[in-house]
Amino acid sequence: MAKLSILLCIAIAFMLSFTLKEVVAHTGTATFYTPPYVPSACNGYQHDGVMIAAASDAIWDDGAACGRKYKVKCTGATNQSPHPCRGKKYVVVKVVDYCPSGCESTIDLSQEAFASIADPDAGKIKISFHQV
Repeated sequence: MAKLSILLCIAIAFMLSFTLKEVVAHTGTATFYTPPYVPSACNGYQHDGVMIAAASDAIWDDGAACGRKYKVKCTGATNQSPHPCRGKKYVVVKVVDYCPSGCESTIDLSQEAFASIADPDAGKIKISFHQV
């Protein structure tokens, strides 16, 4: 009976470790870049669609960020734009490029990805994000 209880506890802990993974969100800022989106640092001249992003040093991880997907949510303004958030509550983007040192944000979204969650006239927004 004791062995069964221990196995049950281990199984519950194992399941919770997968469930809690997505709960951790980070905060930062997002800007956007415009086409053409190729070549990219991750995939050269391969076209990866438009729901893509370039990672800053904060998440680039020496190129390990290539192919990672992030769920990005607009949380507010970084400048004079009073209500930059609009459209979808969040966007999921795939990292396909590197935003070099001096990058003005944590993540540089494609123009289409940025416009789906915020007014492009804002230029830069506050975000919460996590890997999915």
